[in-house]
This record gives sequence, structure tokens and C-alpha cells, in this order.
Amino acid sequence: MNTHREVKSVWRQVSSVSGDYRLRSLEFVLGEKTTKTHYKEHGCIYKTDLKKAYFSPRLSYERLRIAKLVQMGEVVVNMFAGVGCYSMSIAKHSKPKKVYSIDVNPSAFQYLQENIRLNRAEKTVIPLQGDAKAMTENKLQNIADRVIMPLPELAYEYLDCALLALKPQGGWIHYYNFEYANKNENPVHKTEAKVLEKLRLLCTECNVYFGRIVRPIGPRWYQVVLDIHVQN
Repeated sequence: MNTHREVKSVWRQVSSVSGDYRLRSLEFVLGEKTTKTHYKEHGCIYKTDLKKAYFSPRLSYERLRIAKLVQMGEVVVNMFAGVGCYSMSIAKHSKPKKVYSIDVNPSAFQYLQENIRLNRAEKTVIPLQGDAKAMTENKLQNIADRVIMPLPELAYEYLDCALLALKPQGGWIHYYNFEYANKNENPVHKTEAKVLEKLRLLCTECNVYFGRIVRPIGPRWYQVVLDIHVQN
């Protein structure tokens, strides 16, 4: 804190991320006893509470990568928006028509709304509170050119909802997953095989155009992303 004067509070993570809201337990170390903070990234500013909403600065590169893939006039559905990092990055760095941003966590949704105002994205980013499955089935069928699924714990289970959100001609799914891989295994290839097996039962044609390890999360465990093109 003496070296980095902008740091006002230090907390130690004492549990893994868990639960429906992807929260972690934190232990106070030094400074102001608050978990509320501001974070700046690629020209965007985010308010969040680290005890009440999931947030990771380690996904900074991935958020900008996805934003730069979005084409002018596209409709995007962010199925697990959190406080809005992917959505705000897309609004800032591309020219989408709309970015529908869903989250079930009331605290995350509150910060999502606030971050939309902070980043002046009211005309582009549409916040929706609730479960992604219910929101897709009731409000967002057949509207999206692109669906983002940045919740590895639930992405596989919600693949059918992602297809439901895409326009009838198809579109893109950005799929995130946690994958275990032995020394002689490729976690990207393992994820691809599992996902394509399920998707090919649900749609006419789908292909993985890009995949990469986003980050290691434990011994032989990895977070993986696949960019999948679907033609229904």
C-alpha cells in the first residue's frame, strides 16, 4: 500500500468460487474495511463489490478479444453478464445493435445497471434479471447473431438455450468451460469433442473455428474458450 498509493484495501481469498452466484470468501488484511471498488479496463470503468458479485481482472484479454469479433449491427445475448464486463467492452469497442445482458444475482444485476450508466451504454446494453434459460425462452428467442456464455460451470447445461437465442439462420456461440486434461491430453480438444457431440444432436451444422486455454485454474485444470459457428 505504501508503494501503490491507489490501493485502499487489501483482502485475502480464503475459499474457492462456489454457489449459484459464483462468490468467494474473503478475509480482511489491511486498509479500509470495504469490498466495494472501481476497476478500469480498456476504456471502461466498472463498480463492483467483491463479496457480492463475481469479478476477475484475469479475463481482461478475453473480454477485449470477444468485443473485437462483434460486427456492426449485431444483436448479442450475454447469458451470464455479471456486473457487465463483456457487455460494456462490446458496447465500447464495436458497434452492436443491442447487447442483452442477463444475470440472476441481484447484487451483480444492480452493479450491471450502474455500470451501464457509468459507461453511457443505455442505448445499447439491455439489462435483464433472472435465469438465462427462462429469459431466453420467454424474451430472447431467435434474435441473436452472437451468444456469449462466460459461466463455465453452467455453459454445457445451457447450450440448448444458446441455440434457441440465435437467429434461425444461425450465428456464433462463445463457449467457456472448465476442463481437466492429463499430461498427454489437450484440454481444448477435449472440450471441443464434448461440445460438438451435443450440438450436432441439436442443430444442422456447427464448427469450432477457434479455441484456446484462457488460463490454468488448478493442477491440470484449465478454463477453455471455443468460438463456435452454428448453421441451423
